[in-house]
Amino acid sequence: MTSSAASCFLILRMKTFEEAELCFPELLNSSCRKATHPHSVSMLTYIILSSICLLTVTLNLLVIISISHFKQLHTTTNLLLLSLAVSDFFIGFLMLFQITLIDGCWLLGERMCILYTVLGYIITSASVGTMVLISVDRYVAICEPLQYPIKVTQKRVQVCVCLCWICSAFLQTLLLKDNLEQPGRYNSCFGECVIVINYIAGLTDVFFAFIGPVTVIIVLYMRVFVVAVSQARAMRSHVTAVTSQRTVKVTPKRSEMKAARALGVVIVVFLVCLCPYYCVSLTGQDNLLNTSSAMFIICLFYFNSCLNPVIYAFFYPWFRKAIKLIVTLKILQPGSCQTNML
Repeated sequence: MTSSAASCFLILRMKTFEEAELCFPELLNSSCRKATHPHSVSMLTYIILSSICLLTVTLNLLVIISISHFKQLHTTTNLLLLSLAVSDFFIGFLMLFQITLIDGCWLLGERMCILYTVLGYIITSASVGTMVLISVDRYVAICEPLQYPIKVTQKRVQVCVCLCWICSAFLQTLLLKDNLEQPGRYNSCFGECVIVINYIAGLTDVFFAFIGPVTVIIVLYMRVFVVAVSQARAMRSHVTAVTSQRTVKVTPKRSEMKAARALGVVIVVFLVCLCPYYCVSLTGQDNLLNTSSAMFIICLFYFNSCLNPVIYAFFYPWFRKAIKLIVTLKILQPGSCQTNML
């Protein structure tokens, strides 16, 4: 290459860097470039993710306050809902970091990158584990109603929830060990947040965080469905029984079935929202997705955490009553924790 040609090449290259939007303009060659999106698309994405973030944090905070404050709501099933609300609440906060990544730049440093990723993995894994516990709770309540008070106690549920979070933290920390030891080791430029795990670790994560739990959830709820159908048929066959006797026998079952339906909807919504994300991760086809498809899958993944409190409000009168008491600040009155919520 001649000197004049080299000079032209250098001028063109410098012009390209000047025109390109860099994450860190002062670093030039070592900085990542911002993702180029139409302004309307970027604004729409910001608005959607910000709205989901705000709703997720607010609604799940209402669930946490409701179950924690009112003593009548301190049931075994509600303890599981509390664990789920806590995980959804923190997912709402993590969405703030996802919003900053819309333009493709991570500006918070390598350590914050790995911390954000590890917390995301742990919280999501704990959320999936809680879903499994909810399925087990409904299975015992519907299929073994006489044994439910004995098998499912407050102490056992608390221990199971703690183990769920501890195991999630241990597993995800182990899988991301290399990234934790040397944050940013896989980044190709400044402004990038890249986490890499090997093939075996990836399969382990997908199995323990998706395939295994989803299989357990489906099997248990299929069993609950079969038992529920048989109970409904048994009720219809005893339609000629005395009204008072029928009321005494059927009311508890209806209460349990109503809870099973509500939590069944929670689980179905959970699977619908998370399956696309994990299916893409499992097949390894994430590189083939365009920006719109990837953003839709991410938004759907996060939107699940916002939907759970909405489902509670639709199915549970106690949650609607608790919201009114919280919003009107009546929970600040002395003795409000003893309020009859059921």
